[in-house]
Amino acid sequence: MRLNSCIKICCKNVVLVPYRKRHVEKYHTWMESETLRKQTASERLNLEEEYEMQQTWLNDENKCTFIVLDAETWNHSSDETKSMIGDANLYIKKNDTEVIGEVGVMIADKNFRGRGLGREAALLILRYGAEEIKVNKFQAIISMDNVISVNMFKKFKFCIESESAVFNEVTLSRHVDSDWLEWVRKETSDYKLSPTEPNA
Repeated sequence: MRLNSCIKICCKNVVLVPYRKRHVEKYHTWMESETLRKQTASERLNLEEEYEMQQTWLNDENKCTFIVLDAETWNHSSDETKSMIGDANLYIKKNDTEVIGEVGVMIADKNFRGRGLGREAALLILRYGAEEIKVNKFQAIISMDNVISVNMFKKFKFCIESESAVFNEVTLSRHVDSDWLEWVRKETSDYKLSPTEPNA
């Protein structure tokens, strides 16, 4: 998505930056993990296909993709690739009455799991989606086996919308209203939207 191609989102523990060409090789290494592919419902791609996918996402106005950086590593190194720990995405669907954002967050680096970084990244992209893309309904489609993620979105005041035994997935959703958005803003009080180098 071009809308987020020149901005970064900074908060206390993570920084979200556009998915750039220089990130692709490390991202590809992550996605060699069968477990991560299963959790994210992703197909296995070779490196060339991964570069093509990065360009596709950049130019697709319905896909908002950020790379999640560990803020501490980033503040010490200013090296995006070294600081990469995961990604955060919004897939936009529109109908006559709603702008729906399907949210997905992955902390790929095991060393950074269980520290609340995925939670912060998810809240940042929810806030960005509501404020900048004008999403008025969010969905999270999660493997039923991923209990941690399901519980996280329930704590974000999402409700179960449907379950699929065939795909072993649960869909949770949340309509954006003023009270909920104010709660998200309080949870992300250090949120800062800043310009960054243009993506390519």
